[in-house]
Amino acid sequence: MKKNNLIIIAISLILLLDLSSCSEDVLIEKPLDFFSPENAFVNKEGFDAALVGLYVTARNEMASGDNKYEVIMSECTDVATNAAASVLAVTSVWQVMNPTTNYTEFYWYWAYQMIGRANTIITRAENPDISWDSADDKNEVLAQARFFRGYVYSVLVNLYGGVPIIKEEVTTPRYDYTRETRQKVLEFIVEDLEFASLWLPETTPEDGKIVKATADHYLSETYLGLQEYTKAIESATRVINSGHYKLMTERFGDLSRPGDVYSDLFWTHQINRSSGNLETIWAIQVEYGVTGGIPSDGGNGQLRRWGPAYYSIKDPDNKIGLVLCDSLGRPNGWTTPTNYSRYDIWRSDWDNDMRNSKYNIRRDYYFNTGNYFGQKVEMENGFWKGTNIKVESIDTMRYMYPWFRKIEGFPSGGAASGMSYNEFIKVRLSETYLLRAEAYFLAGESQKAADDINDIRNRANATPVDPEDVDLDYILDERARELIVEERRLRTLIRMGKLVERVKKHNFREADYIQDYHKLWPIPQSVIDANIDAVIEQNPGY
Repeated sequence: MKKNNLIIIAISLILLLDLSSCSEDVLIEKPLDFFSPENAFVNKEGFDAALVGLYVTARNEMASGDNKYEVIMSECTDVATNAAASVLAVTSVWQVMNPTTNYTEFYWYWAYQMIGRANTIITRAENPDISWDSADDKNEVLAQARFFRGYVYSVLVNLYGGVPIIKEEVTTPRYDYTRETRQKVLEFIVEDLEFASLWLPETTPEDGKIVKATADHYLSETYLGLQEYTKAIESATRVINSGHYKLMTERFGDLSRPGDVYSDLFWTHQINRSSGNLETIWAIQVEYGVTGGIPSDGGNGQLRRWGPAYYSIKDPDNKIGLVLCDSLGRPNGWTTPTNYSRYDIWRSDWDNDMRNSKYNIRRDYYFNTGNYFGQKVEMENGFWKGTNIKVESIDTMRYMYPWFRKIEGFPSGGAASGMSYNEFIKVRLSETYLLRAEAYFLAGESQKAADDINDIRNRANATPVDPEDVDLDYILDERARELIVEERRLRTLIRMGKLVERVKKHNFREADYIQDYHKLWPIPQSVIDANIDAVIEQNPGY
């Protein structure tokens, strides 16, 4: 969304929206010559500027703390684990999970910041003195605000369970919040997303802007949580049959780059719809170098988090054998795939599944400096292959492991930055198919579930699945094959009630630490302590 005038206004409004609830009656003024909620929310342009603040907040989940908070959504699950003790000061996320852990606090405060900003827009849009050009303008503003409110409540409910529901702008301090049930929160999400689906445009020329399909996708997920499978199917079908999206089956974009159609989906400047990628439904915009975009020292940090620190690999002479290069960037090896996502999910179709091709998973390493330049890094039974030289030290948790190449991209700050220009994919059509497949399976229609899964597998040249082999675990396996890195896996596993079981089975580092009560995150203790006029119950076990 490259409307710099709106972004500049929004930067001022973001601060004002957060501070507007802190005023005292004696300080009430009528500001006329600087931005405030009173003089900004007078026409659609003012509301559009405030909406930019919601998009910025949504991006903050992905970009805050050098990606360290968002990556927690994967690295304590079945698909990945923490590889570097220096990041968390421990080797297990679940070992230290408690009500004061920084990431449990980050997600709570990030979400309620989004809710507060959305509620300010929603409340003030009802002011009869607003100069709307049309009722449609007002409803589109409300639809965006309600989408973000519904979306972020879906994050909360799939981390903490039932949480306080706040529907309006808060203008005075409150200390009496109470938790609603998970059911009520899900029903509230449906109300917001149904409104958003009704009033959001079907398409937009602005990359990164939410549309009707974004709301319908999350509606399908929410209806799954409510066990309303018919409605989940209907919501997903509206997206799939809209005519605006399709699973990409032919190469597109930069065809001079070696690859396949699956790798094309994730390359720099090929993620947004404007590039010809008709599979992306919602992508968080990085906009490196653009006013209001991620700063020049930032970018998409998924490479830094997910990729191995290959430049620490030593050659048979015990000297550094790989050095930083533009084509690989500078990953740090903080989040490492488990054997489940490195190998197990590919074994049955290793040579056929496009998603396991060399263009999509980098499994081979080659020395790029020293006496062994150009030779493949190969080990066998503790020795360098073909020699009697013992391998002294190669850490296959941090320095050398298969990495998913969807994290690669043109480096935003040079080879040493560890960042890329790539947008963050939030919703892709293949996930909508998998949501509908899940709904079909739970509704007892295994053939239709298999059909949806096979639409994805056929694109990947993978062997089709038989209806009798479809179950929730198979659907989770397919989600891992298709969506790893993109998917907020932790929230999926909590939503499906599979977190503890799958972590114990597939994550060797976390298996001994995760407990049954970890099926939900704890409510931050700071929230409980500040709520002095009512009780916010802690989740069991904490």
